[in-house]
Amino acid sequence: MKNYLILLLSILVFSCQQKGTKKTTVETSDTIFTKKNKEEKKEENKQIDDTIFMNFANDKGLYTAEGSLDSIHSKIYVKFKNEDLGELNAKIIPSTGKGNIRFNQIIFPDKSSDGPFGMDLKIQLKQKGNHIIVIGHSLMADSPFWGKFEVQLENKKE
Repeated sequence: MKNYLILLLSILVFSCQQKGTKKTTVETSDTIFTKKNKEEKKEENKQIDDTIFMNFANDKGLYTAEGSLDSIHSKIYVKFKNEDLGELNAKIIPSTGKGNIRFNQIIFPDKSSDGPFGMDLKIQLKQKGNHIIVIGHSLMADSPFWGKFEVQLENKKE
């Protein structure tokens, strides 16, 4: 019993001792290095997940973007803001030349919709605001389209 008591006390003493703390200093520099990008960043419309945001027009006033359909993203949503009433001309150009791909639907700012369409879309825009165009393959045809395509939008003012 005496041996257990001595062993217990020695463990208690060793465990309660404060360990010496080491102080480390880290020198910081006030200088911040920045890397300037010498190339001018080109504004382009890109597909993010299943959505293409059409924010930038080219010199001719044409909105273009490259997208891709795959088994995960079987529908692509093209979002654009219309500020001028007029006719919308849109076109899908598949990278393979042909394919089972089309404009499935257009959703207007008041949540009404129209469609389906083909690979070309001509429609009067009678509302200002955010529009959504749904691109996908036709469920009535065989072999869905998987791959890259280009979409072009042009709004001709009245």
